[in-house]
Amino acid sequence: MADTVLYEVADGLATITLNRPDAMNALDTETKVALRDALHRAGGDTAVRAVLLTATGRAFCVGQDLKEHVASLAADREHGTRTTMDTVKDHYNPIVTAITRMPKPVVAGVNGVAAGAGAGFAFAADYRVVADSAAFNTSFAGVALTADSGVSWTLPRLIGHGRAADLLLFPRNVSAQEAYELGIAQQVVPAAELAATAEGVARRLAAGPTGAYAAIKESLAYGAEHALADTLAKEDELQGRAGASEDHGIAVAAFLNKEKPRFVGR
Repeated sequence: MADTVLYEVADGLATITLNRPDAMNALDTETKVALRDALHRAGGDTAVRAVLLTATGRAFCVGQDLKEHVASLAADREHGTRTTMDTVKDHYNPIVTAITRMPKPVVAGVNGVAAGAGAGFAFAADYRVVADSAAFNTSFAGVALTADSGVSWTLPRLIGHGRAADLLLFPRNVSAQEAYELGIAQQVVPAAELAATAEGVARRLAAGPTGAYAAIKESLAYGAEHALADTLAKEDELQGRAGASEDHGIAVAAFLNKEKPRFVGR
């Protein structure tokens, strides 16, 4: 795996760290491929029960590496091709799909500014712990582009259609506190506490009932797009699966014995 993305697994938690601090974790092709592959690796590893996505340096991720982007556009003009924007289907879409469809929770530890696709990756996570010095910016319209990295799907579900349209049509820095008030951030903590807090949340999830978390993710995504009757049927299906799990049996036995359950992720 490229040095621009670090990958570590310990005690059921996969930590994926964007590691281009000098470039504010801008997404060049190498980094996008490495991040996509790391997420697929975590999603397919049965030893991984939760994922923490974070970054080094003063930014979480400022989105597309514009230096590489400009060079790619120039090459397209020279050769009469239009391949630059293939990065959406080749990289951004698979990354967001991996985060949202992974059958285990994903925590974003947002240590600094998250812009463009970087904001999109954070929005796609199940839980966002945000440093008080961080900020979000959709940024797309500022460079005459539309939303990608799932933002047109995730952001309205987080804050509503009207507010999402506002932030997309008029890009600006949204402070950590405003992000909390809007519903983007679930926790805002002092910057010095970000790493420990985000890891603590992720480790708590890694020790929890993994199958139940997967069902919760699936039911939330399903319910956002289906009528009540269909959603109730989906809940019935998922609850039947959860009720047959080993973790449910462990939880019920622990409750009856007045003990704390120790989940095994099955």
